[in-house]
Amino acid sequence: MPPDAHKLQELAISEAEYAMIVERLGREPNDLELGLFGSLWSEHCGYKHSRPLLAELPSESERLLVAPGAENAGAIDIGGGLAVVMKIESHNHPSAIEPYEGAATGVGGIVRDILAMGARPIALLNSLRFGPLENPESRRLFEGVVAGISGYGNCIGVPDVGGEVFFSGSYAANPLVNAMCVGVLDPSRMARAVAGEAGNVLLLAGADTGRDGIHGASGLASQTFEEGREELRPTVQVGNPFLEKVLIEACLELVEAGHLVGLQDLGAAGLTSAAVESAARSGRGLDLDVSLVPRRDQGMTPYEVMLSESQERMLVVARPDQVDSVRRIFGRWDLQTTAIGTVTAPETITVRDGDEVAASMPIGPLTDPPAYRPGGAAPDWLADLQGRDLGAVPLPERGPGLVLTELLSSPNVASRRWIYRQYDHHVQIGTVIEPGAGDAAVLRLRGTGRGLAVSTDGNGRLGYLNPYAGGAIAVAEACRNVSCVGAEPVALTDCLNFGNPERPEVYHQLERAVSGIADAARALGAPVVSGNVSLYNESGGSAIYPTPVIGALGLLEDVTARAGMGFAGEGHAVVLLGAPALSADPACLAGSEYLERVHGLVAGNPAIDLDLEVAVQRACRRLVRGRIALSAHDVSEGGLAVAIAESCVVGGVGFELSAPLPARWDAALFGEPQSLIVVSVAPSDLDRALDAAGAEGAPCCVLGTTGGGALALGDGVRLDIGALAAAWGGGLERFLG
Repeated sequence: MPPDAHKLQELAISEAEYAMIVERLGREPNDLELGLFGSLWSEHCGYKHSRPLLAELPSESERLLVAPGAENAGAIDIGGGLAVVMKIESHNHPSAIEPYEGAATGVGGIVRDILAMGARPIALLNSLRFGPLENPESRRLFEGVVAGISGYGNCIGVPDVGGEVFFSGSYAANPLVNAMCVGVLDPSRMARAVAGEAGNVLLLAGADTGRDGIHGASGLASQTFEEGREELRPTVQVGNPFLEKVLIEACLELVEAGHLVGLQDLGAAGLTSAAVESAARSGRGLDLDVSLVPRRDQGMTPYEVMLSESQERMLVVARPDQVDSVRRIFGRWDLQTTAIGTVTAPETITVRDGDEVAASMPIGPLTDPPAYRPGGAAPDWLADLQGRDLGAVPLPERGPGLVLTELLSSPNVASRRWIYRQYDHHVQIGTVIEPGAGDAAVLRLRGTGRGLAVSTDGNGRLGYLNPYAGGAIAVAEACRNVSCVGAEPVALTDCLNFGNPERPEVYHQLERAVSGIADAARALGAPVVSGNVSLYNESGGSAIYPTPVIGALGLLEDVTARAGMGFAGEGHAVVLLGAPALSADPACLAGSEYLERVHGLVAGNPAIDLDLEVAVQRACRRLVRGRIALSAHDVSEGGLAVAIAESCVVGGVGFELSAPLPARWDAALFGEPQSLIVVSVAPSDLDRALDAAGAEGAPCCVLGTTGGGALALGDGVRLDIGALAAAWGGGLERFLG
């Protein structure tokens, strides 16, 4: 008998999909079998609406070790016997319901994705979105999420070195919590999420299984939800970071010893996903006995055991002769390891509860969810916003000095010190550019003279106005941050946060954003090696801004040849890479923080010239690697004046603009055109810097000179660096009270 509509809704299965399941099985599924389909066919696990689009993303690279999507994370060879594993993933809806645990378990989950590849996690980053901080509920969510990230990350001993945050009414009911992790390994010892040959043993290691997280993948992450639904709290997992820490060490010891066939974390869909996907990758089947699974809750059904998303659990696949070694290694770390099943030759899954068969069916249909490409259509209102005449926006009466101070203290521009001071970013003693000191974090690769640069970026406001440009700019900005510290971008990971893809305007945003990401990634030569898609981020029929978030990884061959964002001393020449002169074009105000903060407008048509972007980043890297650039900082939220002010505050030195301000000083100082980087050089190196930029095809101009204790922008505008530091440094605290 078909299940009722409520049950299908709980599993995010449509009536048409249920009919498809019946057709593929040749019979009605029982409750457990339907639950398995609900999890593996969920948007979160099955990528039903995004899988056709993701094939557009470039993944070609000589460095690539595994195909995107083939394993838990992307892996690239960086030479010297080292590989880097990286991935970003969302925990949006759990964090909206329970901010501390939602964010904490998001960190735990992404760390286990890296661990499942056999890599030691060396860095965490996060990309966050919330409603306006004037709203008490947004403040509660923001503070809870930051506490969850710091509480979990600090306990497991992985430094949290970077990220970004943005506040907008678009995210008031649906905050975004994207977590990224980077790990390092010897590529010859990379673990795989496979089952191997028939007769291999499945061992469950780590925490006991409870009822938390059931329907997390299907009921929570794969459909819209309404604010304040208390009944969804049990779908949010509960983390134990101290257990995760010993699990990390035990798994790494096991990988080093080589006493395993496969390794997989239990994340979304729990044991179901971990076991079925491992078997499918090897063309094998499974015979599981859920009565053997250690539990912390009494009376759990096979359905609950298979779909539980309890944290800190790993699935180890071992040959029979390796089982004792697995148990001995995990036992040294006081971790329980339990054999719960075997790998079988027929490609079927049999779930037993002792002597009773609870489910039995072929694996193929489970791992082959339907794919949809419903077709997108730009909303009617988009053309009006893009066509808005920004030249008609009046200049503010209060002048550039007061506008700059206002922007510096706004939540979207102010220093993130309140956030990152709660994170341990020096544990593992590899951090050489820490949060707030540079556009990207830089980590030393132990035992070498090389380093890694990591950054996340994205701007939903730009994606709202032009989804294609928003996707391309997210890639460009993340790579630009990496280039500013002197690193070559070598790989990307993406997290695509969008509304309900069944609505044409949302699918249009998703399609165009993916195209923008693909074009920018190709232009910059950085493949997309891993990622995550988070859809149905909306409430009451209102979607979030289309928010593609990009994590970028860069490689420094000489970690000592790097640049921070702060001006490094007095009397240095400041050069703008990317433009021959200050821009006075009001079109660059499109989607800017200035336009919304000062004029209450979100309008215009953002754009990017990818050829120019490539040239500017090449020029910046050349200057930093040649030790010509003493600082480098890209122009982003708030525009050129904010970028210069931040370099002044971080470096503790003033600056005087020598170039005259045009009549549209708001466009020149607070517009947000792409492909601009502010670098400072010694006077004796100025000609070398200009020549190097020209050789790379990057236009540039001299802005002025560093020195003194004030920021002077001409026309009598002179702002004390101490006052700017107070405005910028305490901006978030003032909103948080």
